[in-house]
Amino acid sequence: MKISAAALLFDNDGTLVSSMDSVNRCWARWAEEYGITPEEFARVELHGRPAAEIIGDLLPAARTPEALARIEQLEVEDVAGGVVALPGTLALLAQLPPERWAVVTSATSRLAEARLAEVGIHPKVLIAADDITRGKPDPEPFLLAARRLGVDPADCVVFEDAPAGLRSGRAAGMTTVALTTTHRADELSADVLVEDLSAVSVQATADGLEIVAAG
Repeated sequence: MKISAAALLFDNDGTLVSSMDSVNRCWARWAEEYGITPEEFARVELHGRPAAEIIGDLLPAARTPEALARIEQLEVEDVAGGVVALPGTLALLAQLPPERWAVVTSATSRLAEARLAEVGIHPKVLIAADDITRGKPDPEPFLLAARRLGVDPADCVVFEDAPAGLRSGRAAGMTTVALTTTHRADELSADVLVEDLSAVSVQATADGLEIVAAG
């Protein structure tokens, strides 16, 4: 499938990089420290949501700031050796002008920057949990990214691996591309479905970007 766009917006974890082993390891330790049972934790949607929202589902509001600082500390300390670039990521980003793409993540900026730097990615525009008031699946994160890039949301393509992120992209009025890196194809609803970013190529033109996705 060929898609024309002004800008590409990428989720980070599960889309550009894989940090799932680190995420699972850190959240399991966090849950144990805060007395959350495995059964309680299993009922909460973890992937693709801001940590503050996850914690809000599990603890009283008064404990959220302390608990949020703790999970961020655990995850930042676990970055070294716990993050790898997913197939196709580095090759695809190398094809893009810096002003034509952004990373839109549910992680904090401190954690997102650490994970991206671990694999040599330094986006010109990064939208993180600190920048927004409503996280995915709300459209706010992707709309903010479009605004920072100075492009029409309708001319953006969102690359996501999580249902919450895809809902966010659709709500923002953007074309969505789902990656089956962390969820089965039948769990994802998007305009285009690919295995990972190695199935995507981009050519920059005078008018924008021409994307070819091999589903």
